[in-house]
Amino acid sequence: MTATTPAPDLERATLDKATSENFPVAPFFLPRDWRDDLMAVYGFARLVDDIGDGDLAPGGADAELLGVSATDSEDRLLLLDAFETDLRRVFDATPHHPLLRRLQPVVRRRGLTPEPFLGLIAANRQDQLVSRYETYDDLLAYCELSANPVGRLVLAVTGTSTPERIRLSDVVCTALQIVEHLQDVAEDLARDRIYLPAEDMKRFHVREPDLSAKTAGASVRALVAYEAQRASDLLNEGAPLVGSVHGRLKLLLAGFVAGGRAAVRAIAAAEYDVLPGPPKPGKVQLLREAGVILRGEG
Repeated sequence: MTATTPAPDLERATLDKATSENFPVAPFFLPRDWRDDLMAVYGFARLVDDIGDGDLAPGGADAELLGVSATDSEDRLLLLDAFETDLRRVFDATPHHPLLRRLQPVVRRRGLTPEPFLGLIAANRQDQLVSRYETYDDLLAYCELSANPVGRLVLAVTGTSTPERIRLSDVVCTALQIVEHLQDVAEDLARDRIYLPAEDMKRFHVREPDLSAKTAGASVRALVAYEAQRASDLLNEGAPLVGSVHGRLKLLLAGFVAGGRAAVRAIAAAEYDVLPGPPKPGKVQLLREAGVILRGEG
């Protein structure tokens, strides 16, 4: 199979996106084997999101690797189905896509199961079919697919999974997903997606056209503040996850929680006006939040 773009370049282009993520993917202080394995997991998660968002590299090389013809390469559901087929080869054959070939030894070495990977594919499949969420519970169910598997994979790769850690990780990951949705209201709307629950929009008298304004009015700000508090409460609930582990993993998980808290503070500092663009926390704020968590003060 000859791809339009050389496979190594395609793989590198996806992995390089790790530097622009909200939260550290595989920071330098982790053991090398953890970093390599987490980057392999990241490559999978990034590629499935790129398929779901229509952000694949131009030229159709990914589609070709997955056995999808050039004429069908714009069909995201078809691509996701093909990607799922290739994922299943990770567990019982040899996958076609280089990012899945990179993942295969990690799956075997760490004893990873298909479920979290399938959850991430299901979330992106849902994004093609569902663009609005009526209730907060509906949004939480989406986060179970789109966010929680990532935390479960981190625990599995580091060999630290327990039922209680998985529960706390799910809470933290859901919070981080909600925070990201708040930062990306305008970007999501451009994709015809709204992750603010419709019942909450009604409660705060927010209509969809209000979300396309250049700056947020009082009603939108009140709605964002309400959802930001929900995310903050979840981060507080999940924070004991950090104290349940030790060493470098503790630093990594503290970074996740601190990143979420710092992002919430950045949203608040913008007076909950997320429409001009995503409010981003500075490094000083992030380090301050991490210090608080690591000292056990919050």
